[in-house]
Amino acid sequence: MPALAAIALEGAKAVGKTATANQRAKTVYRLDDETQRSIAEADLDRVLDAVKPILIDEWQHVPPVWDKVRRAVDDGAAPGSFLLAGSASPDGTGTHSGAGRIVRLRIRPMSLAERVPGEASVSLATLLSGAHPTLSGHTSLTLARYTDEILQSGFPGLRELNGRALRLQLDSYLQRVVDRDFRELGHAPRNPDGLRRWMSAYAAATATVATFERIREASTAGSETPPARSTVLPYREILQRLFLLDEVPGWQPSRNQLGQLALPPKHHLVDPALAARLLNATAQDLLAGESPGPVVPRDGTLLGALFESLVTLSVRVYAQADEAKIAHFRTRGGRHEVDLIVERDDGRVIAIEVKLGADAKSDSVRHLNWLQQQMGDDLLERVVITTGPEAYRRADGICVIPAALLGP
Repeated sequence: MPALAAIALEGAKAVGKTATANQRAKTVYRLDDETQRSIAEADLDRVLDAVKPILIDEWQHVPPVWDKVRRAVDDGAAPGSFLLAGSASPDGTGTHSGAGRIVRLRIRPMSLAERVPGEASVSLATLLSGAHPTLSGHTSLTLARYTDEILQSGFPGLRELNGRALRLQLDSYLQRVVDRDFRELGHAPRNPDGLRRWMSAYAAATATVATFERIREASTAGSETPPARSTVLPYREILQRLFLLDEVPGWQPSRNQLGQLALPPKHHLVDPALAARLLNATAQDLLAGESPGPVVPRDGTLLGALFESLVTLSVRVYAQADEAKIAHFRTRGGRHEVDLIVERDDGRVIAIEVKLGADAKSDSVRHLNWLQQQMGDDLLERVVITTGPEAYRRADGICVIPAALLGP
């Protein structure tokens, strides 16, 4: 804020955008409030002339706000003037991107390092530096605790809830998406139950590269004709605009020529707790290896997929702090694949495999070793994230890090 005139905080509802911005603002306008929205619609100049920093919350309810702030920056607004917070991205029509004027920052649900403070002993930033640090640290988190964290949610306002209250709150969140958020973005679903089924099928595809055709078919479980493609295509678009889908793109190397790459995204919802709730998955189900909900082919268990989603969320938060990009690696046909690639600006990377177990077995590192053979020194570290108790470096240089011990 001391250097930038306007910052837009983006993310799904309930990730903490407003609470974060409120700590830094002197004037607050909440445009989801009808009275304050009417004021903004009637006199935007008055809104922008208030005591700064000014927070304009849920700005998408009055889209001209964005261009008005952009022009204020062009006209020389001082650093720290504007904070915009929104739970939906613009649709690309009638609103300037703001590039060079308004800096966008994505806020996600809480990472493991934020949920369990004081545990992290291994820094992603240090691994990205290429320093090859000695690894150490012990965590008491067990598989059962990681399962609880999957179900608990990383939305700050839900952290104190449990049991029925938590389930009701997550159900209410999802129902609002179907009943209100789609309508507010101009797409009232003709079949709300069909939308909910499609979201459940997407949740079942967590941490897979299942085609959207396969997800569409899974949404009916063979009991009826799948919805038309023209019906489900807007589902993905709107859920992306609501920041509820957080897909990991396929990696396209900038420094190495790795042929025969497959580039479909790996599917993740913004919070694995939403995926678990859409599937009605309980801790007992997950720990027993069961996979309730629509059938989507995956390697391993649903718990393994949701654990990967929890780790992916956390690594994304740490990587964003380090100005690094996240992707996944997969060759055509899936002969070689790596769960996460963390890439520095210069193209050098860390390769991460996520495993639901305490140790890094030979099948966990096979793809990491193959990728090192292809990339040489451009692969800074090979990492296996586990549910075990200890962080250490194997004799072959591979880092074995419990999920709770990795931090920014």
